[in-house]
Amino acid sequence: MVPRAYTSDLRAEQAARTRERVVRAAAEELADRGYERTTLARIAERAGVSLETVKAHGPKRALLLAAFELTFAGSEGKESLAARPEGRAVAATSDPEAFLDGLVDLVAAANARVSGLWSAFTSAARGDEAVAAELDALLERRRADLRASVDVLEAHGFRPYAPRDEAAEALSYLLGVEGYTHFVVGAGWSAARYRAWLRDAVVRLVAAPPGADVAT
Repeated sequence: MVPRAYTSDLRAEQAARTRERVVRAAAEELADRGYERTTLARIAERAGVSLETVKAHGPKRALLLAAFELTFAGSEGKESLAARPEGRAVAATSDPEAFLDGLVDLVAAANARVSGLWSAFTSAARGDEAVAAELDALLERRRADLRASVDVLEAHGFRPYAPRDEAAEALSYLLGVEGYTHFVVGAGWSAARYRAWLRDAVVRLVAAPPGADVAT
């Protein structure tokens, strides 16, 4: 029984590695060429596998969604950044300033990874109802995550300028990948300048840090 179990585990490991190679190739191809111009054949060529192998992990819509999840959060699945180890580590930081720095760094890094794919995702959603539904679900999960983020800000002593839902919408606007695309990709800002802008925007528009004077 031991050799058979070992063979089964080895096959599962090989299958997982192939899956990741295909999904990463899809992410690169989609970011480089966009949704419409990306083909399964080009993904296969980039991944170094057969077209049949890519088709087994497709269709293209499914590869787009898997590529987005893997690129944004580091693995496939709908678990948010906040629920992953790096997100929990940031939330567990007791110092308010260090917490804000950690939050901004976490989001900025994720936005940098996924900026090219975001364009492919939104483009595909305009012509594919299934992708559009996935995008709507993603945005709704983001709203829920950011409502929770407002609670965590408050727990660290920050004082929101608006009610919870309104503060979460403002935070969603600021932390979205569109901002990274505008400033870094479009305007040529450095990653450091973008992070500094993002941090300043959060304390100016969403929540005052502990000890700050807030006009009433």
